[in-house]
Amino acid sequence: MSSVSSASSLAIDGLVSGLKTTDLINSLMSVEGVPQTLLKNKLTSTNSFISSLQTINGLVQTLATKAKDAAKATSLDLFTATSSSPGVTAVTGANASAGSISFTVGSTASAQVGVTAAMATWSSAAQPVTIVGADGTKTTVTPASGSLDDTVSAINKSGAGVTATRVSAGTDADGNKLYRLQLTSAKTGADGAFQLYRGTADEVTAGTATNVLTEVGAALVTQAKDASVTLWAGTAAAQTVTSTTNTFTDLVPGLGVTVSQPTTDPVTLTVAQDSTKAQAVASGLVDAMNAVAAYYKSNTSVTSTTSATDGTTTTTAGVLMGDATTRDVVQRLSSTMSAPVNGKSPSSIGIEITKDGDFTFDADAFQKALATDPQGTQAMLSGVAANVGAAATAASDKYDGSITTSITGQQAVAKDLNTQIDSWTDRLTARRAALQTQYAALETSLSKLQSQSSWLASQLASTSS
Repeated sequence: MSSVSSASSLAIDGLVSGLKTTDLINSLMSVEGVPQTLLKNKLTSTNSFISSLQTINGLVQTLATKAKDAAKATSLDLFTATSSSPGVTAVTGANASAGSISFTVGSTASAQVGVTAAMATWSSAAQPVTIVGADGTKTTVTPASGSLDDTVSAINKSGAGVTATRVSAGTDADGNKLYRLQLTSAKTGADGAFQLYRGTADEVTAGTATNVLTEVGAALVTQAKDASVTLWAGTAAAQTVTSTTNTFTDLVPGLGVTVSQPTTDPVTLTVAQDSTKAQAVASGLVDAMNAVAAYYKSNTSVTSTTSATDGTTTTTAGVLMGDATTRDVVQRLSSTMSAPVNGKSPSSIGIEITKDGDFTFDADAFQKALATDPQGTQAMLSGVAANVGAAATAASDKYDGSITTSITGQQAVAKDLNTQIDSWTDRLTARRAALQTQYAALETSLSKLQSQSSWLASQLASTSS
């Protein structure tokens, strides 16, 4: 065995026999590898099929999601708000309803801004600084030194909700540079008000600490203030509502109101149904259905190509051609989308099926139906969406949807094909090694026979002599 192996490793292709053994082995292996090639081709087509199933399943899932939203009894209850003043804007939410409201804007929310008197340094040595919030909370910090920079750093790191900034304030009579500290609350509204003291919390309580913002030369630039609006101003029912920010989230259910400037005249907000948004719900359902149908059609069509070289024509069928699962799903979706609801056709709200099986959406018909019979339009859309959603969910459910189950089955087939291909790889590798050993042994045997022939010929020649 060792001699054969040595011969195999050292043999030169056809050195004795003259045969092109490498080419011969490759030819034999190409024939023996036909079953593996067929398996690989099968795996390629299976993976392509799986990819198409996953794509159409994703489109059906999108349709199911849109149908679920459209099927809600309030899916068309979409509103938009308009304001009579540029200083007031509003955004509608889930609980909005049609109506109007008027109010005056008394003030907008602001953060407190204060500045200290001009100074060259905070203190001659490190001393405690206490910040008192609007609720009386005291936060005391001690800077690393009496410098303004260390004081700024200590205030900013205190967590008291106050930001300090050193601002140039010119020079004193001796030419020394002076600075002020600008102190700003982190949040707007009256809750952001604060005071700043030189001294400890106990000294603040005892009244012996110095209020920096009331010293000579200091100033309160902006007072912490809530935003406020007054409803029914000038009547016995007048009511003022405040907010720590410029946005009121609970003024009216489902309406977010933002103010940017005080007003003298009343501002009127009007909330009305947004027919454009409502139309998008219905048209979106149709678009999602058409996306499924279009993908299925493009992947079941037969295409023909003609070779420019020899003129031969090749016909190729779409990867989903003949697949009963996707065919059944598309047919069910189309039939449910076009099925009557309570005896009325979906075409009454603009959803129409063409002779080619596609769906169109008539925006004018929808808007007319919505204007004349909003409840009937909602009922029709909800009914159609519920039927389509049930069919789409049955097909694309991530656990037991019909397409999902088909994908799982094909993935099992692909896994089995991979196992068979790997087995054939091992088998063919062993077969190639056996052929190489066999032909190497042949070369070795021929070499020995050639040597013997030469020896006999020399012996005969010597005998004749």
